Amino acid sequence: MAAHRKPRQRSAGGNTARTAWTIALTGAATATGFNGTGHAEPQLTPAQVKAKVDKLYQEAEAATEKYNGAKEQADAGRQRIRNLQDQAARKTEKLNAAREALGSMAAAQYRDGGLDPALQLALSEDPDRYLDGAEFAERAGNRQASSVASVRKQLREIEQLRGAAHVELTSLRSRQAELKRHKKTITGKLDSARTLLIRLTAEEQARLDDRATRSSTGGRDALASPGSAAAQAPNARAAAAVSYAYAKLGSPYVWGATGPNAFDCSGLTQAAYREAGVSLPRTTYAQIDAGRRVSRSELRPGDLVFFYSGISHVGLYIGNGQMIHAPNPSAPVRVAPLDEMPFAGATRVA
Repeated sequence: MAAHRKPRQRSAGGNTARTAWTIALTGAATATGFNGTGHAEPQLTPAQVKAKVDKLYQEAEAATEKYNGAKEQADAGRQRIRNLQDQAARKTEKLNAAREALGSMAAAQYRDGGLDPALQLALSEDPDRYLDGAEFAERAGNRQASSVASVRKQLREIEQLRGAAHVELTSLRSRQAELKRHKKTITGKLDSARTLLIRLTAEEQARLDDRATRSSTGGRDALASPGSAAAQAPNARAAAAVSYAYAKLGSPYVWGATGPNAFDCSGLTQAAYREAGVSLPRTTYAQIDAGRRVSRSELRPGDLVFFYSGISHVGLYIGNGQMIHAPNPSAPVRVAPLDEMPFAGATRVA
């Protein structure tokens, strides 16, 4: 008879050891992803945070200019709709008067024992459809036919105005959806920038804030007076724009703002030239085409200077290689060197 063997007892300690090894291996794999790279986000230096924040601000400003353009088009669309509605209302009032006159003629004929077919228009629930009757023109008298033709023309004009208003309304809704998309992009970028800045210590944030403050105020002290800069402008309008920009130093940056107390970059240049009696478009990419292009070597105070390949930032040149601009939410309207950003071109608008 075969001997019955007892099953070998596994060591509790050995099982525990293997389990611990498995857990350790799994933990190491999770931490390194089997490629030696940890998933924990590295600690950024203040300089790295500033670089990332500046990039987010630049992307937010590019979205802001798209928002400004869509808003300008939406505002223009609303005005066109109002104009079309006003025209339709006036023509409807005129049409009603014409139909009342035809109704009076119809009532007179009815009292005389008959109702001319031409005058049945005034009593029809669907006048335009009635006018399509093949025998209508032949049965109407000359004077009555002329009156009815006028009514028919007015009906057509009103329908055209309503159709145009419908097209404008559809376009407006599209612009409003575009505004929401750009606003979401802007707020997302700004929120990301704020999240990065929160990681800095109070001392590091104060150092960055102090640097921005010195740039916005110290630059003004180092430059010639506003009167001297304005005197170098090519004409009175450019000089007025420069004076306005100097007066707004220290004003906060607010995206979409055009003054008088807060600005985004193109809002500041638009407001400066509006004060000088010159109407500029709302966006950077439209402002660059609003005047005569000039080279960097030809710059005079009052010229608009543009930056980045997408023409997403603009400032007002004030001489000595410097400009006044509204940079981003981290800094107010301030003086800055042109070399602070990649130069893209310049325009003289006055």
